[in-house]
Amino acid sequence: MKKALVHDWYYVSGGAEKVIHSIVNTYDDLEHFALIDFLNDADRDFILRGAKVNTSFIQRLPTAKSNHRKFLQFFPQAIEQFDLSKFDVVISSSASIAKGVLTSSKQLHICYCHSPMRYAWDFYHQYLKEARLNKGLKSWYAKRILHKIRVWDVVSSNRVDYFIANSNYIAKRIKKVYNRDSTVIYPPVNIEQFKLNEIKEDYYLAASRLVSYKKIDLIVKTFSKMPNRKLIVVGDGPDFRKIKNIATKNIEVKGFVSKSDLIKYMQRAKGFIFPAEEDFGIIPVEAQACGTPVIAYGKGGCLETIIENKTGVFFHNQTEKSLTEAIINFEKMKFNPFEIRKNSERFSKERFESEFSSFINKKTKEFFN
Repeated sequence: MKKALVHDWYYVSGGAEKVIHSIVNTYDDLEHFALIDFLNDADRDFILRGAKVNTSFIQRLPTAKSNHRKFLQFFPQAIEQFDLSKFDVVISSSASIAKGVLTSSKQLHICYCHSPMRYAWDFYHQYLKEARLNKGLKSWYAKRILHKIRVWDVVSSNRVDYFIANSNYIAKRIKKVYNRDSTVIYPPVNIEQFKLNEIKEDYYLAASRLVSYKKIDLIVKTFSKMPNRKLIVVGDGPDFRKIKNIATKNIEVKGFVSKSDLIKYMQRAKGFIFPAEEDFGIIPVEAQACGTPVIAYGKGGCLETIIENKTGVFFHNQTEKSLTEAIINFEKMKFNPFEIRKNSERFSKERFESEFSSFINKKTKEFFN
């Protein structure tokens, strides 16, 4: 059986790329496709074992490396250009466009769906507001493009034979947007890399790419009004300078750190704070693997990975008041690092690879027999 693996794009090593790494670890006979590939050599070796990626014409457009999303209107055409006719099984890893590849009735297409297009559906109005596209000619054009993308997105969902969702939260979104059922297989978390540490120090940790929807500014603003509590912020991104400028003396903004340093910070933190609404959220599971309890926004995938009052606590509004109350409540509680670590083991890399390969092999056998 010839197999193709189609991913939206390769330009950073994030949660979706950890899924790709595990799929490549499971199947060594894949041919790779994506709109763009701007990975550095180290990330390509980790994610793809150095494999070559077939890319679309987006790869060659000016400024695609720095901002590929501005070519959104060309994405459907670009993904449909790939000739996959020689493959028996097509696996797509899609949070945007990859599921829209063209296949025939003789080919099996299974999509691992990280989410239906967030900026076209759930985050549509938020996206327009943050991009300052809620009025004027540019706004009209952006809304027109996104309307066309939504139509294409629903139509192209019929090209998928089976959907796999990365959480129950996303399974509901797939049902809402595409009216399709899906099977939940949680993403892989390399919990063996994040060793349990029982001894905690007196600081909280936030670690994330510094972009607006991650809400790191909410944590920093909250701790700026709690001067007796120490916060360490790890990560880089477009909002780095903004975060740095609002940080008070009790807040250390470290910027980018190595993986080994991140693990050390995570192992020793008294609590990990996660204020974003994520589809799954790998990093709160990594924190739990270290025996570190999590203070998380009570929506999205965190409701499936954190056990309230046992491995962490939730706050239910993305406001300073709500987060402050959660921190005060957190400090009244006692957490067992061993219980926290045990909870993380439900999401191991080995578990994902076993469940994923079993699903693919079962559906392949059913389809071709």
